[in-house]
Amino acid sequence: MSEQAPAAAVPSPPEHGPVPGLFSREFADDPYPAYAWLREHAPVHRTELPSGVSAWLVTRYAEARQALADPRLSKNPARHSAAEHSRGRVGIPGERSANLMTHLLNIDPPDHTRLRRLVSKAFTPRRVAEFAPRVQALTDRLIDGFAADGEADLIDAFAFPLPIYAVCDMLGVPAEDQDSFRTWAGMMLHTAGKRGGVQRSVKHMRGYLAELIHRKRRQPGDDLISGLIRASDHGEQLTEEEAAAMAFILLFAGFETTVNLIGNGALALLTHPEQRAVFRSAAAAGDERLLASAVEELLRWDGPVEMATWRFATEPLLLGGRRIEPGDPVLVVLAAADRDPARFRDPDALRLHREDSQHLGYGHGIHYCLGAPLARLEGRTALGTLFSRLPELRLAVDPGQLRRRGGLIMRGLRALPVVFTPQTHVLGQDEN
Repeated sequence: MSEQAPAAAVPSPPEHGPVPGLFSREFADDPYPAYAWLREHAPVHRTELPSGVSAWLVTRYAEARQALADPRLSKNPARHSAAEHSRGRVGIPGERSANLMTHLLNIDPPDHTRLRRLVSKAFTPRRVAEFAPRVQALTDRLIDGFAADGEADLIDAFAFPLPIYAVCDMLGVPAEDQDSFRTWAGMMLHTAGKRGGVQRSVKHMRGYLAELIHRKRRQPGDDLISGLIRASDHGEQLTEEEAAAMAFILLFAGFETTVNLIGNGALALLTHPEQRAVFRSAAAAGDERLLASAVEELLRWDGPVEMATWRFATEPLLLGGRRIEPGDPVLVVLAAADRDPARFRDPDALRLHREDSQHLGYGHGIHYCLGAPLARLEGRTALGTLFSRLPELRLAVDPGQLRRRGGLIMRGLRALPVVFTPQTHVLGQDEN
């Protein structure tokens, strides 16, 4: 009924040469040839993950879009196995022990409908638009911090701190506490695949968020946590547990996706000179339409989320001609779907002017990423400002020397060393 052999054992297609084994170091650096093989020969493929969990990988665009919106595929880890989840083999490490389960990535309707409606009241397009000057100020301040050096690691000095400080500002974390959040987030980012480090950082964040929610109840402000506390609909409000879990997942999901968007996007531009020139011209001219189109193409071509978060079948269903049994885990491979030649013309080419940008990088259906507008704003601002202010930016190492972080869901770089002509003009010194 299902293919039990790991995908690494599948023979390689001659036109691509050897296909690296799934989840090997080579695969982490460049998974796209293996995904191309799976799309053609086994678009819904069962394999054993590094954690030991057996899951279905969905790699074609049509089946991926179907799976993302199929109500028979639950987001609740309890649909798989409570024992598996308690051992941390599915879901976010430490979220159960930290009492952070009740968030949008773990629940189904009607609970999901209620929570998303309440949270959306505090996460409006107006709030995102009003946040744009702050994102620009943070971007300029961070570039000021290394512009005179002539070299930098763009992950550590730029892509990582920008979304951390931005989401802390939006949540209402006081400036004096934000370095603690940067430390905890760093533990999560740099210990991906090492459960102990992630669990410790989750525990620290949970304790802090509980205290902050108590503080905001007494002294609310114009911030997202205060908005979560105030949010109500027909007399319903978020419980303290729900508010803490939602604040946590907005931080957890919001910062790493943007780190990877900025890092992967910068690398793509640095390794595609013609597209980089197009992007730099658009940034210098303030062409917001082209910058927005460019970010969508960067999201499609090498997006920050390689696989959508876990789904579990609630009843037997057919997907891509394969029978999925109740309780089976399903992982939709967004990185594979977004390079499907049946959906995108010349999908392996990076084209910033591409008009068809209906990628799945932020999901599809009722679980479409709530923070996508903020991530897009940060991506446009960060990359546009970076390549405008440092026009001679270039890689400091051969691209083959760059390494990806471990992990199943996210796709990001460990480091991105660059060199450039030192700049003495400082823009963001007055920002606190």
